[in-house]
Amino acid sequence: MQRASDILTARKPGRLSRIAAPARVNIPDRAWAVVVTALGAGAFCVAAVIVVELWTLSAQLRGRTGLLSFVFDSQWDVVRDAYGALPFIYGTLITSILALLLAVPVSVALSLFLTEMSPPGVRSIISFPIALLAGIPSVVYGLWGLFVLVPLLRNRVEPWLASALGFLPFFRGPPIGLGYLAASVILAIMILPTITSISIEVLRTVPLSLREAALALGATRWETIRLSVLPYARAGIVGATILGLGRALGETMAVTMVIGNSATISSSLFAPGYSLPAVIANEFAEASGALHTGALAALGLILFAVTLLLNVAARLLVRMSRRGPARVAA
Repeated sequence: MQRASDILTARKPGRLSRIAAPARVNIPDRAWAVVVTALGAGAFCVAAVIVVELWTLSAQLRGRTGLLSFVFDSQWDVVRDAYGALPFIYGTLITSILALLLAVPVSVALSLFLTEMSPPGVRSIISFPIALLAGIPSVVYGLWGLFVLVPLLRNRVEPWLASALGFLPFFRGPPIGLGYLAASVILAIMILPTITSISIEVLRTVPLSLREAALALGATRWETIRLSVLPYARAGIVGATILGLGRALGETMAVTMVIGNSATISSSLFAPGYSLPAVIANEFAEASGALHTGALAALGLILFAVTLLLNVAARLLVRMSRRGPARVAA
């Protein structure tokens, strides 16, 4: 009886040998994989070093007041060594959320127009200034806001809002131009290209069959967008919004120049305020002692934690948007 090994090693005309040849080691591919892995690990190490350094710098503050008390305290007095982060957290959240309220409707409308309605010629004309906005330095936005936006808000917009909506606490107080409203408008303009570009890419992933099916059933163009396109791309648009929020939370120079730099909490959008990146940029170079430096480092930790959580949430939502067909089909 012929052994199994003889059968496996036997060569027959017109057939390949069943003995597997040893795999050839591709040295350039292995080297490239090692380099890319090292670069990825290096980025993680840099972030870890930043966190460790901020944690070390804030040790004296944490030992004196505790991080939780620091977060909820509203007093910031360098002379008395009394530090609280609440006014800066409040200013950062207020300006960022208001910037989203201003930018998201415009961004989604622009992305829907460019992907669903505009002719190719108009699409290229509108896409260019949107891409141009993303490349303007933040200090240029700040100068424009200081010399153009702030006078416009002080002389026209804020008096009109006070006369029309003055019964609300958000639109009360003297119209000085500098404040939460000016910072929010600047941030809305700065995050608009980010949200628009990502939303356009998400909307382009919507299968053409969904649009054709809705139109074949007699839906209008708006009904097709509302019932077929937007449900499919909803998670991706939310992810783009969160990425824009992350950009707004970390913006420094433009906000510093127009927010007013006052460590107070006010319900009025006309009032001056402060933000986490602005106070770090303004005071870190002139920190007078270890406790002051520790307070600024603790502010950096808070800002880092918020940004990290937002980026993780954005990645999860963008990943969910890739599984859109299953949810739509259900």
